Amino acid sequence: QVQLVESGGGLVQAGGSLRLSCAASGSTSSINVITWHRQAPGNQRELVATITNGGSTNYADSVKGRFTISRDNAKNTVYLQMTSLKPEDTAIYYCHAFTVSRSYWGQGTQVTVSS
Repeated sequence: QVQLVESGGGLVQAGGSLRLSCAASGSTSSINVITWHRQAPGNQRELVATITNGGSTNYADSVKGRFTISRDNAKNTVYLQMTSLKPEDTAIYYCHAFTVSRSYWGQGTQVTVSS
């Protein structure tokens, strides 16, 4: 079992920055990939960023150049550094961990960007 806890969300003005954290516990050695997703009201959940065990990263076109995903293996934590935030980035942000057998979701953290 893997447990994920997101933190770091909040209210920020357009152009500002936030850093989200996803702290993993439990069978963390079984995790292969961690992704960040977001879901705005009335929208489907969308993939924002991916990081593999090897450190490879990938981003949605809408956040490329503004968001950076990283990991601290010693702390079992994955981060999403978000800069140049826009009102359309407003959403609940979730982290998602993949193992060989299944995946796990965190409870989400709200990010609100005011114009």
